[in-house]
Amino acid sequence: MATAEEVKKLATLARVSLPEEELAKFASEFDAILAYVGQLETLDIKQGSAQEKPPLRNVMRADGTPHEGGAYTEKLAAQFPAREGTALSVKQVIRHD
Repeated sequence: MATAEEVKKLATLARVSLPEEELAKFASEFDAILAYVGQLETLDIKQGSAQEKPPLRNVMRADGTPHEGGAYTEKLAAQFPAREGTALSVKQVIRHD
């Protein structure tokens, strides 16, 4: 059975804020999820099937240029909210704490 402390550690690793009052609820849900996934151990899988490889097939489109290069660059850049010189600036998504 998962403890509230283990759920808290897992939430920290996932960078998810979790209120203290919901830790017990998530601990029981975590156990239910593990029990459900544990059903995979009961599957009867043939031992040789791991060595059988599906046939390879590549899906390719025909070569060609759908439109002139740079035809939409200025229209897209004009709609962008922020710029730093000639570069388009975006909000930071990844943090290194």
